[in-house]
Amino acid sequence: MLLKTSQNNKRDNIFGGLFSSQLACAFSGRADGNMSLSYGDTSKSLDSRRNFLGNMGIDYKDLICAKQIHDNGIKYADSADKGKGAVVYDNAVADTDAFITDKKNIPIAIFTADCLSVFIYDIKTPAIGIVHAGWRSTKENIVLRAINLMEAKFNTRADDLYVGFGPAIGRCCYEVSADFNSIFPGFVRESGDKYYFDLVGVNKNRLLGAGIKQENIFDSCLCTSCKKEDCFSFRREGSSCGRIMSVMMLK
Repeated sequence: MLLKTSQNNKRDNIFGGLFSSQLACAFSGRADGNMSLSYGDTSKSLDSRRNFLGNMGIDYKDLICAKQIHDNGIKYADSADKGKGAVVYDNAVADTDAFITDKKNIPIAIFTADCLSVFIYDIKTPAIGIVHAGWRSTKENIVLRAINLMEAKFNTRADDLYVGFGPAIGRCCYEVSADFNSIFPGFVRESGDKYYFDLVGVNKNRLLGAGIKQENIFDSCLCTSCKKEDCFSFRREGSSCGRIMSVMMLK
């Protein structure tokens, strides 16, 4: 996973450069522009997609996108899905918050502006998954559901998985209601009369519980609310804010 910072054009690989020959795997930053065709100022979104994906050797017209609904829908993507949501939002894959595939040259993407993007790589099959994990999808255990589907379709094993986290609103900023204590016990901290949710922490904990190795989990450690120069944030900017893209493709 790569981040193009607003300060320069350097790209930092969140997997430590391990898989650059096997994967195109990245999340965009604010400097790359709004990647959404349905939120924020979309007037330059296609240009932003073309430029960002072109730098990774991906034709933006091949992109597979979803109409995300903050639920647990997971889609197996293949060549028949190429281009869905790539240039027109209306033909994006409906009611979906995650993709998996074992096919090469199938770019799968999700879009976020505080929710967590989760990149999953099965090095043995090989196969990949990308997940949009907000609090509702996390409540529905979408990351483990995606991994379970990869196990069923690809014989994926936890020992073979590498997982990365893109930018997301951090426990420093993610203010929630008190009832989150009962939904996510142990992952809500109190500060005075306020409550803050650790979205990344609960997903990481579940991955570890499923047998993913600690050393195979990579975190961008970017809070979308804090890093306003690098990230869009729904909580900070409101409903008109843009979206970053998280994208993955087997080469």
